[in-house]
Amino acid sequence: MEITSEKLSTAAQTASDKGLYLDYNATTPVDPQVFTAMEPYFKEFFGNPASVGHHWGWAAENGVQKARMQVASFIGAKSSEITFTSSATESNNWVIFGLLSKLREENPNQPIHFITSCVEHSSVIKAMLAAEKQGVEVDFLPVNKYGQVEIETLRQAIKPHTKLISLIWVNNEIGSINPILEIAQLAKEKQIYLHTDATQAIGKLKVDVTGMGIDLMSFSAHKMYGPKGSAALYIRGKDPKVVLNPLIYGGGQEKGLRSGTLNVPAIVGLGVASELCKNGLDSEIARMTSLRNLLWSKLQAAIPGLRLNGHPMERSPINLNITLPGIKVESLTAKIQKLGISTGSACSSGSMTISHVLKGIGLSPEEAQCTFRISLGRWTTEEDIQRAVDILSGAIPT
Repeated sequence: MEITSEKLSTAAQTASDKGLYLDYNATTPVDPQVFTAMEPYFKEFFGNPASVGHHWGWAAENGVQKARMQVASFIGAKSSEITFTSSATESNNWVIFGLLSKLREENPNQPIHFITSCVEHSSVIKAMLAAEKQGVEVDFLPVNKYGQVEIETLRQAIKPHTKLISLIWVNNEIGSINPILEIAQLAKEKQIYLHTDATQAIGKLKVDVTGMGIDLMSFSAHKMYGPKGSAALYIRGKDPKVVLNPLIYGGGQEKGLRSGTLNVPAIVGLGVASELCKNGLDSEIARMTSLRNLLWSKLQAAIPGLRLNGHPMERSPINLNITLPGIKVESLTAKIQKLGISTGSACSSGSMTISHVLKGIGLSPEEAQCTFRISLGRWTTEEDIQRAVDILSGAIPT
């Protein structure tokens, strides 16, 4: 499979007519090749993969197993180490509570310590807070000014009863990359399980769970041009063998770990999306990095006083998180309606809610209200870059 220039051009033109979407960190459109691969599993191959007594069930099961191999190949794992879920949020929760229940089952009286950071995705933050209420000792590590966990900070936080380190690979808001390889080496040295939420790393960075020593990894399809409602959890099979208690009990699907009839079309979509990303990864990383750098240089030239949040180099190739010079993003809303970007604050029930990530790297509430995120994607072009600059610079009051 390959991403053709004709398909890119058609999709880009359609997006341009409707507006300019630059919020790929939030979600991505389904690639046409992914959609085409999924369609038969809604029609001809609609069977239940657990129904192995007839053709319809076999066809569905074959689709699931092919997708499992595609996903495993993409991340350097074995297909037996891939379990399908509905979202990275579900996978993150399963890691925390599946491991917790397993540890307590093995040794009910043993104290348990988990480590995470203050800038994780909310699904990890809130799950860890819930684990605290169940008696787990949790450390939410501070980060440096770039939003990264420093190795020495992590080393000092480890205790004799630390059982899990859960740290995001690429921050979903500011794009900074954590030193996952060094973190994995430290975790292995201390014989602690390492989990990473790799939702923003998959398809943007090279991922090799086996070579890097990652024990558990969450990611979802809709961040990599697959369908919503489909995701996976990598669970290391040996050295060490990681065992989680089941997430959902029932009919025994997914080796009894997550029972329930599988969402075959969405799983097929995740598999094809993985294959597409794998085949075009090197060129796409280079293209995205070039476009991101071009956008940043043009924005700096057009709008003096911009500040980049996150690490200037060790960051996602698709992400820019920017603070305007004293200008609230909400004041520009009317002029940037056709520009799909994400802001650093949200109004809820009459009060302003500030991103915990921006707060974690030291931004004030006022600065957060002046902050926005632009994220590029498969259908972003150089023409889009210039258009985005024109829209944003034209919205700034003179």
